[in-house]
Amino acid sequence: MNQKNKTFEENMQRLEMIVRAMERGDVALEESLALFQEGTMLIQNCAKLLDDAELQVKKIVAAADGSPTEEALA
Repeated sequence: MNQKNKTFEENMQRLEMIVRAMERGDVALEESLALFQEGTMLIQNCAKLLDDAELQVKKIVAAADGSPTEEALA
């Protein structure tokens, strides 16, 4: 599965695995660099998913006539 098609939770789970591996300190330099690069891409993907979700969030408020209306969160 392409990283861009993964869910936020899947991306975060992989990112946590990368952090744990790098914190152990038993990863070769080349692998550490590859993991760092993958982690950076995961962070960017997570940020995009959060931005997209934020755009979809709406606040329900009552209109003047009492009917519900949607208002974008500021």
